[in-house]
Amino acid sequence: MTDLVLPGLPFPLQPSGNPACQAVVSDGVLALTSGAKSDLFIDPAGEEGGRPDAGRLTGLPGDRDFTLAVRVSVRFGNVFDAGVLLLYQSERRWAKLCYELSPQRRPTVVTVVTRGTSDDGNSFETAGAPVWLRITRYGRAWAFHSSEDGTWWRLVRYFTLGEASGARVGFLAQSPTGPGCTAVFDSITYSPGAPADLRDGT
Repeated sequence: MTDLVLPGLPFPLQPSGNPACQAVVSDGVLALTSGAKSDLFIDPAGEEGGRPDAGRLTGLPGDRDFTLAVRVSVRFGNVFDAGVLLLYQSERRWAKLCYELSPQRRPTVVTVVTRGTSDDGNSFETAGAPVWLRITRYGRAWAFHSSEDGTWWRLVRYFTLGEASGARVGFLAQSPTGPGCTAVFDSITYSPGAPADLRDGT
């Protein structure tokens, strides 16, 4: 797969990871299909040799604050299928903001932050409609937000991975227990800077 350019996104996206994902762009909409048994997760109780991987598309937004937002819909089939906004610093420092099918088969906003090993936290369930996901760089810190209407934003994670310089951001589809998953990302918007208040819903 060659680099992808999305309208409104001021940096190209490069593919990486295995199994490779399949990407289709049409009218500014990105449809991303994962491979089978694909996941990006370093289980704190797992074995190092069993670490999974997943194809992804990421790019370099530069070393200034920014906000990237997108609406995500997922063709859920198997538990843990997800469409993801990804922040990737290195193979042991990265974070995911996911719209994911829970073990209870409920569409759920989930966050994962990896510093050597991964944590995993469910934020809230939805009725299955598309959701908006947003990642913000705020100095050396990062904020994950989600919204059910694209207007009022709920802060679901505020964290740091250490030095933010050189961080890549982009998109991932995963299917840890299934044969593959398609996530559709539309209404993609990028803006320089961060919200004045990360906690007031703007």
